[in-house]
Amino acid sequence: MEARPLDGALVLVGFMGAGKSTGARTLAAELGGEPVDSDHELERRLGEPIESYFDRHGEQAFRAREEELVLELLDRCGQGRSNARPAVIALGGGAVQSERVRQALARHTVVHLEVRPEDAWRRASGKGRPLAREPARFEQLQRDRAPLYEAVAHAVLPPADRDALRRALPALLAVRGTPAGTRLVWASAASGEYPVYLGRGLIASGFFYPRDGRRLVVTDANVARAQPVRGDERIVVMPGEEHKTILGAELVLRALAQARAERGDLVVAVGGGVVGDLAGFCAAVYQRGMRHVQVPTTLVAQVDSAYGGKTGVDLPEGKNYVGAYHQPAAVLCDPAALDTLPPEELAAGYAEVMKTALIAGGQLWARVRQGGEVDAETIMACIRTKLAVVAADERDAGRRQVLNLGHTVGHAIEAATSYARYRHGEAVGIGLLAALRLSGRDALRSEVRELLAGRGLPVRFSGASVDDVLALIERDKKRTGGRVQFVLLEAPGEVTGGHGVAPAQLRAAVEELHDG
Repeated sequence: MEARPLDGALVLVGFMGAGKSTGARTLAAELGGEPVDSDHELERRLGEPIESYFDRHGEQAFRAREEELVLELLDRCGQGRSNARPAVIALGGGAVQSERVRQALARHTVVHLEVRPEDAWRRASGKGRPLAREPARFEQLQRDRAPLYEAVAHAVLPPADRDALRRALPALLAVRGTPAGTRLVWASAASGEYPVYLGRGLIASGFFYPRDGRRLVVTDANVARAQPVRGDERIVVMPGEEHKTILGAELVLRALAQARAERGDLVVAVGGGVVGDLAGFCAAVYQRGMRHVQVPTTLVAQVDSAYGGKTGVDLPEGKNYVGAYHQPAAVLCDPAALDTLPPEELAAGYAEVMKTALIAGGQLWARVRQGGEVDAETIMACIRTKLAVVAADERDAGRRQVLNLGHTVGHAIEAATSYARYRHGEAVGIGLLAALRLSGRDALRSEVRELLAGRGLPVRFSGASVDDVLALIERDKKRTGGRVQFVLLEAPGEVTGGHGVAPAQLRAAVEELHDG
């Protein structure tokens, strides 16, 4: 397995106003070195401000001088550096437009600092930047450069407070020990933040983060054979949603106690959504909270359930009726784990991909509606969609409700069939069709139905009556003031929660999906 180079610099890239210069100073101070700012170095070499040189000689001449300098810096800082004390370089926003620079960056660890368009304009305009004079052109330039930053980045920090880069530094340095091709996204929520590593071969390489504390691996009997994640203790549970119960949680909690687990140790959830929810819940309540790491091995978990901190177990009265918000210490997502899944399990995960694409709209929906295989790029897009929603609303007070698209009816179908007839993703797929019917989007519903059916997913349910499902919908845990609120869709990318639905409409939508 190809290893990532260990002698390169930490290189910060991003659009104007992203905070690269400040970030380089922060990281260099933490590492005990001096930051390098390519714009400042270039002004010294030019003997004048960038703005005046740019105006007199034009952008082409400026880019040629910039490329020459940046290649020198990358070459100099990429030699003779130890993994513990890398150099830190802040690149000008347009440096990645050079193909030679992009090739040279492959030897370094590149961190993309994202910035909101309105923040970028506020920070950059009127500051002597020749390309920050016209708002419309400025915004278009940011959109044009975004794919270049994404292409070279090994790590991405979404917009956050200025100190987030310092807090993320240990996780950024750990990227340098991952298999080639691994990417990191920094996740943040009101109650905590953590790194998400996505890379093929993470499990086989033995990579793990964080590196302190005993590892108490919680997995199920099926996953234990296929994914040998190393740990100091191993707790094996029964597979299947029907075992994600209070009793199942008690068995795990007692095993933790018998292993003398301490709050500084790590519960490591290796498996799909059932194991992740169960182990995360136990970590949340054991000794009033200990750290946990998610190692998702199913598509449902890799694109959805491993992120956001929702943990819980089921009651006969409803799915995830008992739970807690408890953000993980890290998520290690290895697409190679999907190679061991049966086709039915992969298909079930596709329903969550579909849900996320409908929420995101744009490029992700365009990719998914083509019906191709779910690759690492699609998984990453799903991860980033969910992380952005959770960052804005961790506890379902507003925006996060959109993640429930298709779940209100889907959860009721799961509970009505005793969590044994349908996989979670299969039930969500049926629930999506109900949500699109309730949204009045018949053409889109037909398209989604064909995509789900094309994966072999059920588009109707049996094993429970319409009345059973409707009764469970009325007990949905997200009801407010005794009323169930539905997530509906205007168009892909335009999804909102908090909608009331007339009982007759709901019954008609569920009856239409009943295979009875």
